[in-house]
Amino acid sequence: MPLYIRDDDVDALAVKVQQVTKAPNKTEAVRRALQNELARAQQAIPLKDRIKTIQDDVKARMGPNKPDFDMKKYTDEMWEV
Repeated sequence: MPLYIRDDDVDALAVKVQQVTKAPNKTEAVRRALQNELARAQQAIPLKDRIKTIQDDVKARMGPNKPDFDMKKYTDEMWEV
């Protein structure tokens, strides 16, 4: 069954995708474009989730939070070598 696109702008985009990707026909071009977009959308992870993963990793590496930690004393001791 041939692909019929009613919207002229969408049809023009399909032709451009076909030309750029060297797809044998518009149907194949649209199929590839839709598959690629679906894969991209499924792999997209929200920024807040990516940041939370990084924060959790940093917390795990740093260990527990020490409220009585003296940063000035720590940096002064670094220079006493």
